Amino acid sequence: MALHISVISLVVPVKSLLCALVIFGISELFYLFTFVNDVDIEAEIRALQLDSAEENSGVGVVVPAGQNTDGVEILDNKVEEDIYPCFTDLKDEVRESTPIPDAQQASEDHEQKILHPVHNPAKAREKAAQGKAAKEEAEEVAEANKKRHLNVVFIGHVDAGKSTIGGQILFLSGQVDDRQIQKYEKEAKEKSRESWYMAYIMDTNEEERAKGKTVEVGRAHFETETTRFTILDAPGHKSYVPNMISGASQADIGVLVISARKGEFETGYERGGQTREHVQLAKTLGVSKLVVAVNKMDDPTVNWSKERYDEIEQNMVPFLKISGYNTKKDVIFLPISGLMGVNIDKNMDRDVCPWFSGPSFFEVLNAIEVPPRDPNGPFRMPIIDKFKDMGTVVMGKVESGSIREGDSLIVMPNKEHVKVVAIYCDEDKVKRAGQGENLRVRITGIEDEDILAVKPVPAVTEFVAQLQIIELPDNAIFTAGYKAILHIHAVVEECEIIELISQIDMKTRKPMKKKKIMYVKNNGAAVVCRIQVSNSICVEKFSDFLQLGRFTLRTEGKTIAVGKVTALSGASSSA
Repeated sequence: MALHISVISLVVPVKSLLCALVIFGISELFYLFTFVNDVDIEAEIRALQLDSAEENSGVGVVVPAGQNTDGVEILDNKVEEDIYPCFTDLKDEVRESTPIPDAQQASEDHEQKILHPVHNPAKAREKAAQGKAAKEEAEEVAEANKKRHLNVVFIGHVDAGKSTIGGQILFLSGQVDDRQIQKYEKEAKEKSRESWYMAYIMDTNEEERAKGKTVEVGRAHFETETTRFTILDAPGHKSYVPNMISGASQADIGVLVISARKGEFETGYERGGQTREHVQLAKTLGVSKLVVAVNKMDDPTVNWSKERYDEIEQNMVPFLKISGYNTKKDVIFLPISGLMGVNIDKNMDRDVCPWFSGPSFFEVLNAIEVPPRDPNGPFRMPIIDKFKDMGTVVMGKVESGSIREGDSLIVMPNKEHVKVVAIYCDEDKVKRAGQGENLRVRITGIEDEDILAVKPVPAVTEFVAQLQIIELPDNAIFTAGYKAILHIHAVVEECEIIELISQIDMKTRKPMKKKKIMYVKNNGAAVVCRIQVSNSICVEKFSDFLQLGRFTLRTEGKTIAVGKVTALSGASSSA
């Protein structure tokens, strides 16, 4: 090692002497001889280093950026040319004539490839495009393998236990921990409402907790092994039916909660009770599947009585049939206890309820099949709410088609062109979303030249509808000039009947071929009429788009009629 160091130390003095000799005009032959000696010394150094490398084979070496693989300091080329102008010329000539070992040549070739990469813009663009395509494909696969999503609305008479069941579901599915439950128990006890603590999970504002009544539609999420669910906890009090309509219009499945406690079922089922109205509204709003949860079966007045359960079922089945439900295919009855969590996430023990051997509530939800939507149809998302959050954010449920970040869309009926900036699903930011998802979408305005060709939803102030009278107010006559509140998807608007076109034969379900009718006063009658609203609203014909073509009419706090849009008058859909 000492010899190796001394040899290296000779390199610089020899180079200095060499340059001095050339400057003072010593013969060219002597200069060449000296330089060859210098080359011999360098070759000897390389040989020693190769021997050392063989002895330490297999040991990795990190080479600093300022050194070559021979361990000799690399001088800047420009500096070397300035100091030794003649030296560099001859050095190049000698190196051209001196054979280079194969190992060294391979190392230099590899180093040259690393230090001087060849940039090909076309290949770079192609690689970037392939990477983007692979990422999009991975997102598509992830979306395809995603659990299906269903919206479940809890409906029924006030105090039936809807919010309590919703809270129990969140607790059993792991969305709420024991510490939060203890907090709610303490809060409920302080208000002398010990049995309300589970409802506090869904009823989040002080007004709801103080009164024990749901006002706004509560919203929460939970998952089972096969499905993602959004819970929509609708208010049961008659004063908040418009809010219930808003929740039911977003639902795929309805859970009709009925209290089995003595006297409570009868109150909700009798005329004026919300059990009847909620069933009729749910069917009108497109809730095709219904789970009838007979709650409070553990109450001392019931004590899991089969006779009480059968009594409720026998009263409800005929009414459900009249409301349009197929009770054999679309309706299932379940006995449960929302407060105690019995028969919700797992089957009941026989010692609790020996006469029931059916599925649990979660098993029923997992097994329900809902009509498929069209993923390739035009994008439709009725806006149920909007607010400012780093831009404009709109909320709604996707009824048709799909949406991606960067999509250009049109907001109707004001024909505003917007661009999708961000999409949020169940509090998570996503790149795309399909039908059935409840979304928050951040949008921003875009230039006219960037607008994509889309098919906007029609905006009208007048339409023709087929209407069925449910219950008119006392001494009321349904005729031209009758005013009511129209509820259609997310729209609530005052409307007026401007013309009764014909009456419908209830047996054939077709218009009667008689002269134009002047009025209707019988509950249950059906008519074809023309309806007008003050402001433009977005609707579709029922035959084209079920979710945007059905509606209800309400007045004086009651639902008086349900109907479907059959024709559009003066529709405006161009941008």
